[in-house]
Amino acid sequence: MAYHILANAVVAVHFGFILFVVLGGLLALRWKWCVFLHVPAFAWGALIEFAGWICPITPLEKIFRAKAGLSGYETGFIEHYLLSVIYPDGLTRGIQIGLGVLVLALNAGVYGFILWKRKKTFTTENTESV
Repeated sequence: MAYHILANAVVAVHFGFILFVVLGGLLALRWKWCVFLHVPAFAWGALIEFAGWICPITPLEKIFRAKAGLSGYETGFIEHYLLSVIYPDGLTRGIQIGLGVLVLALNAGVYGFILWKRKKTFTTENTESV
């Protein structure tokens, strides 16, 4: 029972991490300190997609599933949990690269906006003090 709970907890953490990779830049709009957590996270997420690697969290979940006597799966986390819903045909190399580009583009847009807003605020403050 404990391994079953651990496997499900790993899935929840993994899914939360993926959401943070994709949408964490939006948190940085509100809380500036999130940048220091999010930039390495989205860089890692994009690297995993571009390189075609398996995230190390996936084997951990598989170990817990096996120890709980549950059937595992042969594919990675995204293919098993997310692509069956989003992309029923399965993961291709092109989809992986597209996901990596999506993560980079979304976050480049968010961080570009943050930098633009910061520059605008800095410029406004300096012209008002003169």
